[in-house]
Amino acid sequence: MIYREHYIRPVREFYDSDLIKIITGIRRSGKSVILEQIKNEIKQKTNNLIYLNFEDKKVLANIKSSDNLIEYIEQNRKDGKCYIFLDEVQMLDNWQEACKTLRLYDNSIFITGSNSKLLAKEFTKELSGRYVSFKVKPFVYKEILEYTKELGKECSITDYLVWGGFPKRFEFNTEDAKKRYLNNLDDTIVINDLLNRYKIRKENLFKNFVNYILRSNSRIVSAKSIHNYIKNKNENCSINTIIKYLGYLEEAYIIEAVKQYSTKTKSELAYYSKIYNEDVSFNSIRCIDNRYDLTHNLENIVYNELIYMGYKINVFNKNGKEIDFIAQKENKQYYIQVAYSIAEEKTYNREFSAFANIDNLSQKIIITNDDIDYSTSTVKHIKLKDFLIMNSLEEI
Repeated sequence: MIYREHYIRPVREFYDSDLIKIITGIRRSGKSVILEQIKNEIKQKTNNLIYLNFEDKKVLANIKSSDNLIEYIEQNRKDGKCYIFLDEVQMLDNWQEACKTLRLYDNSIFITGSNSKLLAKEFTKELSGRYVSFKVKPFVYKEILEYTKELGKECSITDYLVWGGFPKRFEFNTEDAKKRYLNNLDDTIVINDLLNRYKIRKENLFKNFVNYILRSNSRIVSAKSIHNYIKNKNENCSINTIIKYLGYLEEAYIIEAVKQYSTKTKSELAYYSKIYNEDVSFNSIRCIDNRYDLTHNLENIVYNELIYMGYKINVFNKNGKEIDFIAQKENKQYYIQVAYSIAEEKTYNREFSAFANIDNLSQKIIITNDDIDYSTSTVKHIKLKDFLIMNSLEEI
């Protein structure tokens, strides 16, 4: 597996801190591998380490409570600072109490947990002021190229646009095998985890809602528009339930809802958000007859890549003219439009017109899958294949 320095670097500053280090994110995004890589790095300077994987039944059979965990650590640690690694710790009841106690006794604690039970709101509440968290996402394209090279394989940009970046899927050689793995993963992450966790009784309603949302990536949605869709499916559901369901998907790292920003009101429009899937495969496995939504998946991919680069993202609206992204970092701001192709004149005019009346103090960018350079004196065109290997927009 590739070394994911991008995620390890910010954790490194806290190796010796008494704060609990939480590596979180969607299932199968590579959290356990990163935990293992951190452990191996620390192992270079000390052998005072303890690693426990709570998906291992032998571990759970012997450590059944938070008191058992404290006792085990005390019996097996050496003198001096001990580095404790707890993988999938949410499997242990009251793990928070054990971690809060252990951190007081010269222990440096690292934990991972899946989206089914270790959610941001939980460790915020239970470990307030005692933790730092680091979110891991599926592979971006630079990581895919590195990993597939390691596997002796290749991955085209189109393959990425359709099947996304869950690491395990690159081990399969056929499309049928990829689909089977991703469908099973979807059943676990999106349906089973959330139905069980939140004890959702209206299973069919929830599944219809999830299918609609995950096919609506890179689109503006509102609670009302979702409610209307559900009603047309002859399902009974309140707008409050829709808002609650959206919260479930966000809490479990399945989607991110990006607020729309309007210069006219100088405020975020609270009832409208643009939905981006954590991985575009959530859209593709719901497509029929291989009619994949490459246009919206491309925008979703650009969003995920910008987040990986460290940009804060908003959707921009000025007098009804929407610009896909305002990307901000270190006092620099970029206006970004995304399109699959602007080769046709009508599409070219539509996409470039979004920049009308935007001053030139900020860089204006359009990203497409075209091979021809369509840059103008005021707008920089970036080819998707070039964007995907960038580390920063400052490289343009």
